[in-house]
Amino acid sequence: MTDSSFQDDVLTELGDDRLQEIAGLLGTDATGAQELVGSSVAELSGELRQAAAEPASADEVRAAVDEVTSAEPPLQGVATLGGLAAGGLMAGVLAKLARPAANAVAKRTGLPPATVNRAVDILVPVVIAALTKRAAAKEGGGLGDLLGGGTKK
Repeated sequence: MTDSSFQDDVLTELGDDRLQEIAGLLGTDATGAQELVGSSVAELSGELRQAAAEPASADEVRAAVDEVTSAEPPLQGVATLGGLAAGGLMAGVLAKLARPAANAVAKRTGLPPATVNRAVDILVPVVIAALTKRAAAKEGGGLGDLLGGGTKK
């Protein structure tokens, strides 16, 4: 498998159990949950790219990307996220972007905003883990390198 999309990486990192948790939250099946995850990851990626392009938040995003790309050792699975999710810069950046991303997805899908917000909250540490693994595999790079393709809105 060569250069999978960022959404695929997040789905892989999410795993079946967490995907079923999101499906239960949404009252749908795994396919519906995958669609929401894909939309949410695309929206978060877009929000992250936009924040990186805005002068007011560019330095914070750059520092968060630097932290992710220099993380040692790379995270292994969702179960090991306590440290980064609890206080890492990327966790803070994504936490700020999560609600606007979730609201955009809710508006587009017609799902209740509170439900989509909860699903996106579940995804934030998974997105951090996927970014960290991508950074380790690519040995550095910027935000565009980490997000790669698969960030269509």
